[in-house]
Amino acid sequence: MSLLSDRIGPDSTGASGTGTTRPAPARAASVPAASVPAVPAVPAAPAVSGAPAVRPPRPSPLPGLALAAAGVGLAEAVHLLLPAVPMLTAAVVLGIAAAHLPGVRRWVCGPARPGLSLAGKRLMRIGVVLLGLELSMGDVLAIGWPTVVMVCVVVAATFGGTLWMGRRLGLTGDQPLLIATGYSICGASAIGAVGEVRKSDERDVATSVALVTLCGTLAIAVLPLLHHPLGLTDAEFGRWVGAGVHDVGQVVAAAGTAGDGALGEAVLVKLMRVMLLAPLVACVVLSVRRRAAAVASGAQGAARPPLVPLFVAGFVAFVAVRTTGLLPEGALEIAGDGRELLLAAALFGLGSAVHLPTLARTGKKVAVLGLGAWVVVAGLSYAGVLVTT
Repeated sequence: MSLLSDRIGPDSTGASGTGTTRPAPARAASVPAASVPAVPAVPAAPAVSGAPAVRPPRPSPLPGLALAAAGVGLAEAVHLLLPAVPMLTAAVVLGIAAAHLPGVRRWVCGPARPGLSLAGKRLMRIGVVLLGLELSMGDVLAIGWPTVVMVCVVVAATFGGTLWMGRRLGLTGDQPLLIATGYSICGASAIGAVGEVRKSDERDVATSVALVTLCGTLAIAVLPLLHHPLGLTDAEFGRWVGAGVHDVGQVVAAAGTAGDGALGEAVLVKLMRVMLLAPLVACVVLSVRRRAAAVASGAQGAARPPLVPLFVAGFVAFVAVRTTGLLPEGALEIAGDGRELLLAAALFGLGSAVHLPTLARTGKKVAVLGLGAWVVVAGLSYAGVLVTT
């Protein structure tokens, strides 16, 4: 039977079921195994436990920084053609326009995004530090303690009132806090400083900057019309503008309509508000640290922000440097020009993050908050000027 199975294997079949066999295929075993050279196997790559994953290359910030520089150049050109429009305001508007132009939008949202985000954060910090060179303790003493108290009350009431209204209106994220900061202190610069400490969403920051910039721009046109109907002298009008308008450039544009006397009073009061930026940021840091401490109680090693951020410490240090009077006027002018350029680049970057369709969906609430905060700060400032005169 074994012989039969050797001759008729499983591969042998009848051609048509008649039992005729076909020859079996030749066996490869007829060649001795020792005569066949062994093909060396390709060794598999050893698995390295714990090896770091290969990270993709970080996108370059250069395209975005180049676009921000171009935006600053255009903003400066707009300011030269229309002196009533501050360069910082023009930079925000141009950033918003760049984010929505069909030919530029894809580049803004793509290759240029890292550099624009870098400009909106890092360059903003440097600009805030340089802002410290704009004021000294002598400026505070020059305006008198009644005006100092008035400014502190206006800032505190505007901040608290705007924050309360924003939360009552149901605005999401950090928008109520950021808008309250911008209205009460110094506009976009304060928003950028607090947003950096809070690690706020870029769109919350951009929306707040857009609202504060819009209202500050309207103040340039509206407040001069109320100068004489409200019965204010030039000096009183300047103090009202300094206490009630957000950005330094907007203060200069609005108060300049009443002459040099009004402009000087406005700048002094405005710089007093700017000095309150450091205490406000310190309060925000304490709030963030408390929240981080609560998280750390459930997660060991949670990071806590520094009590005094480095850029705020730089701001205070530059105030001290300016107070000493050691810096020559030429150096202060160069620092001022540099500050304007850095802040313009930062505001262009923040403006490019504004998405108008998203803003339109929450536009009613944001507009109500902006109008309400504007009435609060203007009304409190006017009352404060009358009381301290």
